[in-house]
Amino acid sequence: MKKFSFFLAFSVAAIAASAQEPTIKNNLATTPAFTVIKNNLATPVKNQGNSGTCWCFASTSLIESELLLKKQPETDLSEVFTVYNLYIDKAEKYIRRRSNTRFTEGGIQQDMLYAADNYGAVPQEIYPGIGKDTVLGHDSQMEAKLKGYLDKLLADNPNTIPANWKDDYKAILNSYLGAPPSTFTYNGKSYTPKTYAAQNLPKLGGYIGLTSFQHHPYYTTFAIEVPDNYNSNMFYNLPLDDFIKSVKTAVMNGYTVAWDADVSNAGFKQDKGYAKWVNSADEAKQFDTFNEQKPTAEIRQQLFDTQVTTDDHLMQITGLAKDAKGNEYFVVKNSWGTGAGPFKGYIYVSMPYFSINTISVLVNKKAVAPSVIAKAE
Repeated sequence: MKKFSFFLAFSVAAIAASAQEPTIKNNLATTPAFTVIKNNLATPVKNQGNSGTCWCFASTSLIESELLLKKQPETDLSEVFTVYNLYIDKAEKYIRRRSNTRFTEGGIQQDMLYAADNYGAVPQEIYPGIGKDTVLGHDSQMEAKLKGYLDKLLADNPNTIPANWKDDYKAILNSYLGAPPSTFTYNGKSYTPKTYAAQNLPKLGGYIGLTSFQHHPYYTTFAIEVPDNYNSNMFYNLPLDDFIKSVKTAVMNGYTVAWDADVSNAGFKQDKGYAKWVNSADEAKQFDTFNEQKPTAEIRQQLFDTQVTTDDHLMQITGLAKDAKGNEYFVVKNSWGTGAGPFKGYIYVSMPYFSINTISVLVNKKAVAPSVIAKAE
C-alpha cells in the first residue's frame, strides 16, 4: 500500500474551478458541478497522514456507516487498536514462515473485520494511541524497527525461537502506539475489546469481497494477487458489467462500500475533487473537458497484468452522483483529511475510472443480489 502525504496547495485554476465553495452537509459533498443522486450515512473524514494504513481507515469507516445504518449512535472506532493487533498477527506469520512472507503496514478490506473478530475493537476515545497523530506519523519508522527485531530474532535463533519473543516485540509497539486496554468502561458499561466487538460490531462473515478479472473464471472465488493480501482474503469474480452493477445497487440500497483502487495515475485528481479515466497525453491536457472512452474488461486486465494498475489505496464509496452531462460518478470518502481537495476530503469518481482502476470492493452481503451470494457460497 503506497503512502500518501497530502499537503494541498490550491492553484489559481483550482480555486477558479470552485468559485462557489462546496460544503459537506450531513456528510454530503456538494458542488454545482454534480447532482447527488444517493448519499449514504458516513462518519467524519479522517486523516491517515503518512501511514500506509488506508485499508484500516476505509474499512473502519465502512463499519461505522453500517452502525449508523442500524440506527446506532455515531461511533468513532480506534484504527490504532486494529493496527496494533494486526502487527502481532503479521509477526506470528512472519516467524512461522521463517520470513518467507511480507511484513508491511499494508492490508486490504477484510483485515479490519478479521481483527475485530479475533482481537476485538475499542472506541477511539478509549485507545487513541499516545502522542500526536499516533498511527499516522510513525508507521514507517515503527515498521522498520519491528521487522528488524523479527529478522534478528530469526538470525540469532536458527533452530528454536524463544517462547517469550513477543514481550520485546510488544514493547516496541507500546513505545510507538501505547499499550492497548484489556478492559474499559464506555457509556457506563464495562467491556473487554472482544466483548465490545461481539456486542456492537458486525462479523466478517456478513460481508463479501467482489472483483472482476479475466485471469480467473467468472463466478468463482479466488485470493486476489496483490502484495497486501497477506491473509489470502477471497473475492468473488464477476463480469465487469455485473461487478459495476452490484456496487451501484449496493449504494442505491443505502450501503457503503470499501474500495481498493489504483490512484497513482494521471486521472486521480484529489486537488480538483474528481477522477476520470485518462488514456492518453491529450486527454490529460484536456482533463476538465474530454469525454472518457468506454472501458473494456480486456483493457482492465491488461493494465493489471502489466502492473500499471496496482493496489494503491483504499477509500469508502458513500454515494452516487451525476455531472451536467448525465455521466455517473461514485461519491467517495478519502482518508487524507478535510483539507484534501475542494470537497473537504471527498472525491467524485467517474464510472470509467472505477471500471479500469478498481482492484476490489468489500460490501455487506445484504446489499448484493441473493443470486450472486448463492453462487459465491
